[in-house]
Amino acid sequence: MRACVIHGAEDLRLEDWPEPAPGPGEVLLAVRAGGICGSDLHYFFEGRNGDFVVREPLVPGHEVAGEVAAIGPGVSRVAPGDHVAVHPGRACGQCRACKEGRGNLCRNVFFLGSASRFPHMQGGFVDFLLVHESQCHPVSPDLPFTIAAFAEPLAVCLHAVSRAGSMLGRTALITGAGPIGLLMLLSLRRAGAARVAVTDVLDPPLALATTLGVDAIFNVAADPDSPRDPEGYDLAFECSGNPTALASALRLVRPGAIVVQVGTLPPAAIPLPGNLVMAKEIDLRGSMRFDTEFSHAVACLDRGLIDVRPVLTGTRPPSEAVAAFHLARDRSAHAKVQILFG
Repeated sequence: MRACVIHGAEDLRLEDWPEPAPGPGEVLLAVRAGGICGSDLHYFFEGRNGDFVVREPLVPGHEVAGEVAAIGPGVSRVAPGDHVAVHPGRACGQCRACKEGRGNLCRNVFFLGSASRFPHMQGGFVDFLLVHESQCHPVSPDLPFTIAAFAEPLAVCLHAVSRAGSMLGRTALITGAGPIGLLMLLSLRRAGAARVAVTDVLDPPLALATTLGVDAIFNVAADPDSPRDPEGYDLAFECSGNPTALASALRLVRPGAIVVQVGTLPPAAIPLPGNLVMAKEIDLRGSMRFDTEFSHAVACLDRGLIDVRPVLTGTRPPSEAVAAFHLARDRSAHAKVQILFG
């Protein structure tokens, strides 16, 4: 089978790997669509994602949907031919975080396409992917695989919303109009936010945010002070992974506000305006992946409750995987880019 394999910075090769066979409780999935995430871009262009360094060949990809090709003994959740979205994480169920119902913080989690452990955890940019049946979330046969593959990034945003609490009637600022920022906008709208503003340093992603129903857009490269709200925002979601954006969010929210860090910040220490956190009594909260929100994301996509179609701006076959990664990095022209198998 074909596998997209990263060997180092800007060294991705399409290789022939053996096709796996499902064991007890396992499902062999014929991958149909896989989205390129920001972490995948870091692995490809830099050979690392934050503190996680590629130390051996790594198959990226954790935004995956496909068709069940075969099942192992004891599998009852799905059957051959079923269409599924794949939860990329498999928590241990035994650690303190798991027992507290926070599987996204599991210290022993297996997560597709990640170099956070060694040996690395291989991902989903392959023809056939072996997963546990608990990771398979069935979707309607008429839901496009390209849409089902959005379940993972949408779940990231739904979890961030849950970290912030009720959205009803509240004003929110999103820093960064990349795929996560755009999906955050759709999630906040679904959750009942009264007014949402989005910032970025490029006009094209802001224009896309406009088509998704944002209330205000601000190019902070042209005017860093433009996102100001007279009363300050109730909430801010930092989705760019830029330390400057985090500092700006802390400055622009009202006293008593909540700021949720969603984007991955650089691995080095960053300056933080801590006095703003103190004097304004800001709640600064992290948001790490997701847990039960994945099933909610699948339901929203399957029932058409959140329309992610405008966010998908490009697709490529595995033979053009390198080109796909370059397209995904070009934020002046693209939001979400997917690799299509099959």
